[in-house]
Amino acid sequence: MPEDPLRRETPVPQRRHLGAAAVLTLTLPLALAACGGGGSGEDAFEADPDALQIYSSQHRNVTEAWAQAFTDETGIKTQVREGQDASMGHMIVEEGDASPADVFLTENSPAMTIVERAGLLAPVDQETVAQVGDGMAPSSGQWTAIAARSTVLVYNTDLISEDELPTSIMDLAEPEWAGRWGAAPGGADFQAIVAGMLSDQGEQETQAWLDALADNAEVYQNNIATMQAVNAGEVPVGIMYHYYWYRDQAGDKEGSANTKLHYFGNQDPGAFVSLSAGGVLASSDMADKAQQFLSYVTSSEGQQVLVDSGSMEYAVGTGVESDPALPPLTSLDAPPVDPFTLNSDDVVTMMTDAGIL
Repeated sequence: MPEDPLRRETPVPQRRHLGAAAVLTLTLPLALAACGGGGSGEDAFEADPDALQIYSSQHRNVTEAWAQAFTDETGIKTQVREGQDASMGHMIVEEGDASPADVFLTENSPAMTIVERAGLLAPVDQETVAQVGDGMAPSSGQWTAIAARSTVLVYNTDLISEDELPTSIMDLAEPEWAGRWGAAPGGADFQAIVAGMLSDQGEQETQAWLDALADNAEVYQNNIATMQAVNAGEVPVGIMYHYYWYRDQAGDKEGSANTKLHYFGNQDPGAFVSLSAGGVLASSDMADKAQQFLSYVTSSEGQQVLVDSGSMEYAVGTGVESDPALPPLTSLDAPPVDPFTLNSDDVVTMMTDAGIL
């Protein structure tokens, strides 16, 4: 399968355990792209002082589409620096007030809370927060959702019937599921799911589930690899986010033809909805332009850019419909978790203690 242009994951369905150092690394190759002028390059970053600096761990094509559309509409030059969720969050903290970043966009909100806990964010304009749906911004008001994705169980219809599926994600800790499910615990996506579980279920239940994961689950490199493994019959079920399946289904179905999705619902931890986050750095010397960019991203026009990108993430802007192939976001019955409480660092520590990382 060719590399997915929407995702910086390598879709190789191989099983392996990931070292904690790979997750905790604070420096990694970063790429930059410029809209409205400038150049692009790999591994080296030089901030254009005339451009709004957008640090992003969101999907490349979505971020670049937002940046280009914003530049086209306003004439404001932008420059995008790419990275991975937690690594980029920690890098901004390391840079502190000297960070070139004006805006930070994430795939999952725990990366934003890393920066928020360091006191490096400016409050988001209330007019911007008002453009997203209820529950799509943290109680702190320091950032806002820019997109959303749902936890799902992907299952192989040749290996297991719908009535045999677990009723809760917590059931996967039971002995009967040993060796029968897959996940990618080394990735920020899965760690956000566990962060939601930790907030909803507490430390004792979550640690017990992670201990069972270490014994019961097949570990894959990423979400795409997990889906492909389920499709190939290596395991009957796997935990991942919804949009990988919908994107593959919209294409050649090579990685998902033998599978369906199960939504846990019932406010189960397995129905966790993760918010992609957008925030403005308090140290920005282009604060007005940074707030203007975040306002554009959450506006009806910016949210339509997200929908039209083919990422199959949920739009969070009021009055904007997500791709019609997706079940409505309001129908997912997710657990009531304040995204402000999500902590990926705690999750990494717990996973390490469980011997997963």
